Amino acid sequence: MAQKEVDEALRKYPLENSEWHCRFREQKAEILDRLGFHVESLNLLKIELPASLEKSDIAVRRKYTQGIASAWLQRWADARRFVLEAETLAKESHPELLSEVLLRRGAVEYLAGDLASAAMAYHDALQIAREQKDQYSESLALGGLGAIATKKERYDESIDWNQAALQLAQSLDARSSLAPLLGNMAWSYRKLGDFDNALLFYQRSGDVAARAGIAEQQIYWLTGTANVYYEQHNYAAAEAVLTRGLDLARSQGNNRTLTEYLNGLAEAELETGRVESAEKHYEEATRLEENSLDRSQILASQLVRGRIGAEKHDYTQAEKSFRGVTKDPKADMSQKWEAEARLAQVYADTGRSAEAEAEFRRSVALVEAARTSVQGVSLRLSFLSSGIHFYGDYIDFLVSHHRPEEALRVAELSRARSLAEGLGTAGKATSVSAVNVQPEQLARRLKATLLFYWLGEKHSYLWVISPLKTTCVALPAASEIEPMVKSYREAVAGSKDVAETEKAVGEHLYTILVAPAQKFIAQNSRAVLLPDGNLNSLNFETLIVPEPKPHFWIEDVTITAASSLSLLASAASRAPAKQKNLLLVGDALKANDEFEQLPQAEDEMKIVEGYFPESSRTVLKREQATPAAYLASKPERYAYLHFVTHGTASRAQPLESAVILSKEPASDSYKLYARDIVTRHLNAELVTISACNGSGTRAYSGEGLVGLSWAFVRAGAHNVIAALWEVSNAPSTAQLMDAFYKGLSHGEDPATALRDAKLSFLHSSNANFVFKKPYYWAPFQLYAGS
Repeated sequence: MAQKEVDEALRKYPLENSEWHCRFREQKAEILDRLGFHVESLNLLKIELPASLEKSDIAVRRKYTQGIASAWLQRWADARRFVLEAETLAKESHPELLSEVLLRRGAVEYLAGDLASAAMAYHDALQIAREQKDQYSESLALGGLGAIATKKERYDESIDWNQAALQLAQSLDARSSLAPLLGNMAWSYRKLGDFDNALLFYQRSGDVAARAGIAEQQIYWLTGTANVYYEQHNYAAAEAVLTRGLDLARSQGNNRTLTEYLNGLAEAELETGRVESAEKHYEEATRLEENSLDRSQILASQLVRGRIGAEKHDYTQAEKSFRGVTKDPKADMSQKWEAEARLAQVYADTGRSAEAEAEFRRSVALVEAARTSVQGVSLRLSFLSSGIHFYGDYIDFLVSHHRPEEALRVAELSRARSLAEGLGTAGKATSVSAVNVQPEQLARRLKATLLFYWLGEKHSYLWVISPLKTTCVALPAASEIEPMVKSYREAVAGSKDVAETEKAVGEHLYTILVAPAQKFIAQNSRAVLLPDGNLNSLNFETLIVPEPKPHFWIEDVTITAASSLSLLASAASRAPAKQKNLLLVGDALKANDEFEQLPQAEDEMKIVEGYFPESSRTVLKREQATPAAYLASKPERYAYLHFVTHGTASRAQPLESAVILSKEPASDSYKLYARDIVTRHLNAELVTISACNGSGTRAYSGEGLVGLSWAFVRAGAHNVIAALWEVSNAPSTAQLMDAFYKGLSHGEDPATALRDAKLSFLHSSNANFVFKKPYYWAPFQLYAGS
């Protein structure tokens, strides 16, 4: 569209030495450069300006366009000379253009790989833009600093820079810069494994580009959406996006974008076994790259080439391709760890086991190093999502070589890293050899059988850890298990009588997930579950044991959920709390129409406080139950914390999950956020969150569900009870808590007391007792903390 308009303007002003012809010629050159036609851009600018325009703004713009185009062609001396000439001229005659020139100087240095000089130029541009109150240039400078952070693989820092740039660009309705800013943020979120936010920002970027009529950007960011689908193992969706946009990409004539489409299609086809089609797309991509200077794209093609070689058993070619990526200084961290893992698989397939293991270890070490470099807790949470399947490849290798105990250590390495860091128990366990947990010894100390799950794309496993031995059992792939789990969980949370309506599914899940461990778990003994993937959202107590007659598994066993073996070991060595004091918070005033006052809250508050002497309890209720009051109450003093209130679970930003309390007297603030909870250290024996979705709604690779329960565990709670779905407003919750605290008052531990309370519902002698359904008793799950 822009190119068409500028061509019409050039026809309107045909005299080459006229000011308007020169101005539009420079604009066309800039457009050509942005479209990737750098040689054509430079050729257009070979025509010298007339003497009358040698110090004009057109001359400045001409010089910096020549600089950028030369940089794309890796003509560094020319590029730097052109932007220096533009800078000198701007300082002499057009200081209003100085920030624009510095932005181009930053871009030239960025493309040349001199990130320090690029950062200096962008910082200078930022300062001048602010002095001149040029918010558009300010947003571009912030975006440039974001790009540098991305190049340094500091993706959390990049998001911060780009967010600041985005706010300015949105206030200016600067649509031409909005799309790349949104797309760059999406890229960072994808690299951090936060696929939900990545998809959201890619969609926003595409929408903005479409509204602005910038077709090339709209098409380019579609590849990002496809990349997210690919990393989520949704290969059909990835291929659909790429196939739909491929013809459009061809029509744009931008080889860089087209190469991304072709490589993306090749990767999806390789995952679905279509090697010949993948090879055709790869070959087209490499033809386009013959004169390319984009090393990142060449490396992406090299990874595809290696995978094609491996699939065709051309292991020499595969090894050469993958080794080339591992040794290339231009490869980013994710390309290197993928190359290491795929090289390991080549060695494994050719019987070179020792070399395979060395490569697997290097791959995992690279993932771990990248994860620990991420500063923000919320972004570290998602990081393993982009690399977890390479842990799975290593686990598959070890299991296939009859080394299941070592495979368990690899799986354990990925678990609860952010939790452990927050609790100060992470130590130096950033490599497989540093994982130092004795599973059977831990089972003996806990007097329980531990069930450690791993859901993989190709293979899943269950390690059954009894006090005497560890047994590894192969399970179906995640793609078979997860749809059943989702369906059954929704049925339970939807108040269905699953013992009748979903009996077959409940029994099948039990057969797959629990039956292999049944002989190790005595009747009425304890089991500690360490789930994976969407198993975190399933209450195993509701699974149906088919024999001798169908019944819920809770009737056979006392269950606790845990995040990792390491945290369990830490908890097992802790002495129980000596004090029995309570901090009770709830029965909050109506916050707004979304959060009405809970009708049963007052009754539950009275029930809970009745189990503690007045001298041993602090009660914050009604107008006193505010976030500030909780934070000021020194919650670390209490052995028991209990919340009776609404709760929210944020899927996009789990640390924005919140306990809903009364409004602060001087403000509209009424949310106690998970991000604030983690900042206040606790020593609590038990935190009970009697609220909806307290467990959270989003499971992260390695961390499990992240929400309020995760936040309280990270703050130091030794046990947390939270709900997996919305809690009924019926009297059932108050009755359940009454039975639970009665058990605690009789000396029962939290797991036993909670199970007995649930069984009192399930085994009620009243045939019409509606609370027998799992919907009423099963949402609450006990999580072991530190």
